[in-house]
Amino acid sequence: GHRRPTRRATRTLAACTSTPISRSSTTWRRGSPPSATLFNYDAKLAERTALQDRMGAGDFWNNQKAAQKTIEDLKILRAQIEPLEALIKGFDDARVAYEMAREANDKDLLGEADESLFRLQTDMDKVEQQSLLSGKHDHRNCFVSIQAGAGGTEAEDWAGMLERMYLYYWQRMGWKVEEMHKSLGAEAGINAVTYRVVGPFAFGYMNCERGPHRLARVSPFNAEGKRQTSFATVDVTPEFEEEDLEIPAKDLEIVPFVRASGPGGQNVNKVATAIRVTHIPTGIQVVASTYRDQPQNRKQALAVLRAKLEQIEEERRNAEVAAATGGKVARDWGNQIRSYVFYDSRVKDHRTGHESSNVEWVLNGNIEGYVDAELQRRRSEREQGGAVKGAGDGAGGAAKGASAKSATKG
Repeated sequence: GHRRPTRRATRTLAACTSTPISRSSTTWRRGSPPSATLFNYDAKLAERTALQDRMGAGDFWNNQKAAQKTIEDLKILRAQIEPLEALIKGFDDARVAYEMAREANDKDLLGEADESLFRLQTDMDKVEQQSLLSGKHDHRNCFVSIQAGAGGTEAEDWAGMLERMYLYYWQRMGWKVEEMHKSLGAEAGINAVTYRVVGPFAFGYMNCERGPHRLARVSPFNAEGKRQTSFATVDVTPEFEEEDLEIPAKDLEIVPFVRASGPGGQNVNKVATAIRVTHIPTGIQVVASTYRDQPQNRKQALAVLRAKLEQIEEERRNAEVAAATGGKVARDWGNQIRSYVFYDSRVKDHRTGHESSNVEWVLNGNIEGYVDAELQRRRSEREQGGAVKGAGDGAGGAAKGASAKSATKG
């Protein structure tokens, strides 16, 4: 037989309609899915209407800066509202399908309605998870950097494994990905890589992955077959609109150079198209080498620099809160957010306790459970009035890049 929807989905459908969907004599009042109450759906609908009315005014573009902010605010609201609107429409359609099936006493149509409601359960889970993303910048795209820790080939291979895990996860999320810069490992994996990730609430989700990740396994690069522990650090920064921050030209040092990233370090591009941008006041350096065109690499590098400078300002504000609440959790060795232990068949998140016994399954991009558990943890800490540990913008302090170490066990 066909799959039957879960009780939770059935209860939600019942709450959305005045017509019973089962043989029960219970009378239901029309309402909204639980998701609709999680971020004040009606208020956001009214806010969207107000923004649309503002955009339709004849003098809308008289103030360019205010106009851009209105457009950005509307973009955020649409990202929040439209998935829920689609969910509500789906439940309305399912209600009609159940009514038609009951009136016609059609078992096939009833089966189709059940399948539709089963799919809506998955959509509802996604919408409710998204409702946890309440941070100021959670809606934004983001830049994700992975850096191998100390430990040579094993650490670089681990960084490459994390890269593969996230590429699978981003594909599952339907996000667009753009590689910005990659430094290959000497023998395997990567030394460092940076991606631009484009998708609804990409920063809010990926910010849950920020921090040191620990790998423990019998290393294939260890001739003695010993267990080895390696680390790689994941850093995540939101992508800001270009209008958000102006960087004076005098504060920038922009140097083109010839990219050398092939095996053995041979030059793969004899023309100086790669760009290294240094922000003189802070000393921050950003490299972009993806394109064979210098202006495009320059634009990429400046976008990453702008994101990092905005993040510094955000962390400064967060530091004021941290000073009053005891500060942020250290982000050095020994404070990894998650451990991937092959010989124990275990992937455990040390912040939430969320755990899986299938390491390969997790490394194939199935990290939704870990992300959801961390979002739930952050919401719980916010509700308790505390500073959220291990978080970035939307949930407290931002994780610092860790200087990861490698150790060998006999």
